[in-house]
Amino acid sequence: MAACANGGPSSQPTTQATIHDHSHDHSEETSTTQPTTQATTHDHSEETSMTYLSDYEISDPVFGTETTVTVSNDVRTITTNALPDHQTGVFPNSGNPNTISAQSAIYEYTTDPVYTGIARAVGVPGVAVNGVKFEPGTAESVSCATGETYRVEGLQNTFSLGLDFNNAHVQPTGAYHYHGLSGLLAETHNSSKSELIHVGFAADGHLIYISTTNEYTSSYRLSGTLRTGSNCQVSLGPGQGPDVAVGGTIADGTYTSDWEYVEGYGGLDDCNGTSINGQYAYVITDEFPYISRCLKGEFSEIRRRGPTGPQDGQPTQSPGHPNLAVAAAQLGVTEENLRTALGPPPPDHDAAALQLGVDVEDLRSALEASR
Repeated sequence: MAACANGGPSSQPTTQATIHDHSHDHSEETSTTQPTTQATTHDHSEETSMTYLSDYEISDPVFGTETTVTVSNDVRTITTNALPDHQTGVFPNSGNPNTISAQSAIYEYTTDPVYTGIARAVGVPGVAVNGVKFEPGTAESVSCATGETYRVEGLQNTFSLGLDFNNAHVQPTGAYHYHGLSGLLAETHNSSKSELIHVGFAADGHLIYISTTNEYTSSYRLSGTLRTGSNCQVSLGPGQGPDVAVGGTIADGTYTSDWEYVEGYGGLDDCNGTSINGQYAYVITDEFPYISRCLKGEFSEIRRRGPTGPQDGQPTQSPGHPNLAVAAAQLGVTEENLRTALGPPPPDHDAAALQLGVDVEDLRSALEASR
């Protein structure tokens, strides 16, 4: 993979308002692309818009979006009600019983990112320029009596999670959030009609893009290893659901662990990142991981919200079972070896760390970060 430069783009703060033209009916889904191997350094300086690198405001009376972004002392502060500035699907729906509602959220990200090259798992990797968060993982899982836990993917055809044509849905708090590529997000914020569109900010300060071409491709592919596990039950929200057949089935993308990273398989790294205009950045793709599940810059996954949500100093990822695929990638071991070392619950972290040849604190941190 090509080396990526440290730091991020800088600009002088300017205040501006964004007004959107809603004369078009946007209901189409995004197109898919096939992975190909290619270089990881891209120059699109003539295409990427500078609109959202300084102070800006989005006030959309049609959709109710109220987002204000200010840049000061190397900090970008995003204050938002987290309502999208484009059409959404109908909520509640059969797979998602929640209603979109205004939030009270503040995000603070550096404008001078430090690239470490070390992948760290993250639950909320960033925020779109309109104030809607990116959250590709889910709280739904399948747990087996034999110790296996499989995290259900948002974008799959086995379980209905009620995602709309933006690859998004709504949490019980009313927070609308993206699980994958949204064609309307890209279209709404492609003021320069370019092929590479700046659509968000990562928690480590690097920029997030959507490409309208197949130039950027994921380096993940479906695993060829059969799943294991017996007496498995699915948890879709509160309580346990029905039994699910897992052992001996093939990987089809239903679960996060169905996917494996193969360096060089596509043009992006394990965090869906690459070098764009000499700076490290993330690209949202139509293939897994869709939106990055890890970040390679320094960050603290912390968000401030109103009185009903997480407060200062509290991590945003929700509690649940560890995602062993993500934790294994962070530790540099295979998921199978990690699962074997942990054994049936409750795991012996000290023994597992010794068996894997890793520090026990690193093991605990990786498991906790992947929840």
